[in-house]
Amino acid sequence: MVIIVAFLVVLFAALILGFFFVKYGKLWFQAFMSDADVKLVNLIRMHFTKVNPNVIVQAKVMAAQAKLDIGRDSGISTHRLEAHYLAGGNVMNVIHAIIAAHRAQIALDFDQAAAIDLAGRDVLDAVQTSVYPKVIDCPDPKRSGKTTLSAITKNGIELRVRARVTVRTNIKQLIGGATEDTIIARVGEAIISSIGSAASHFDVLENPDMITKVVLSRALDAQTAFEIVSIDIADIDVGENIGARLQSDQAEADTRVARAKAERRRAEAIAQEQQMKARVSENRSRLVLAEAEVPKAMAEAFLAGRIINPNDEKNNEHRELNR
Repeated sequence: MVIIVAFLVVLFAALILGFFFVKYGKLWFQAFMSDADVKLVNLIRMHFTKVNPNVIVQAKVMAAQAKLDIGRDSGISTHRLEAHYLAGGNVMNVIHAIIAAHRAQIALDFDQAAAIDLAGRDVLDAVQTSVYPKVIDCPDPKRSGKTTLSAITKNGIELRVRARVTVRTNIKQLIGGATEDTIIARVGEAIISSIGSAASHFDVLENPDMITKVVLSRALDAQTAFEIVSIDIADIDVGENIGARLQSDQAEADTRVARAKAERRRAEAIAQEQQMKARVSENRSRLVLAEAEVPKAMAEAFLAGRIINPNDEKNNEHRELNR
């Protein structure tokens, strides 16, 4: 009985191994012939951990054929590829980036490439940009909708500038480094500042390289994911005379202020005149009232005998003389 059970167990295990060998035997043989160091046990484990074995084997074969380190301790091991796949990373993109960096003699190991990939950056594009620098328009019409930068020199003339910035990826600062938007903003700010410090627009038109020299001296690529290779002024156009327009607007504003002040003084004078007229009318009213009180006072005096009629006094004297 024990022999039969053991036989069934062995038979069941053989069937399972046969099933997995038929399913993954081709992949295992491909890895074996390529010295990719992928065991059949690893393929069976990938089946249960929901890892695509085709991706892992292909990545391991590419790494082996490119003479990369595929050691189990510090190299691109099968376990590391599985872990990156389960973390949601793009295994093939990472392997392509490492191979491209290895060919270009750029220091990039698997851990760093995997970290960049998991951070959401395109590690292959970063390596390609390190080999072939990329040109960024400043300003970028796709981002801001503007085609030129507007800056004003000290003599009040507007200059419209369009620059092209050549950058390459800084692999060491790719994680946590600022993006292209920061480069465009910094370069635009530096260009406007350098033009604003120029005494005349003729100086800028005569020597456009003065702008690029000032901009490059400011280390604008600090704490960014890029290294600025060069800054070139693609186009400079003369715009409006902003200084003259501002002076004209200021003169018009001063005129309006003066008119407003004069109108205020005129209104105050009219108000004061009306106030004086009101006072005159009030004084006349008081005079009329005072004149009206005079007859009344005289009548009261007569009745009280405080005032004697001169005619009556003469008649009395005449009567006394006749006596």
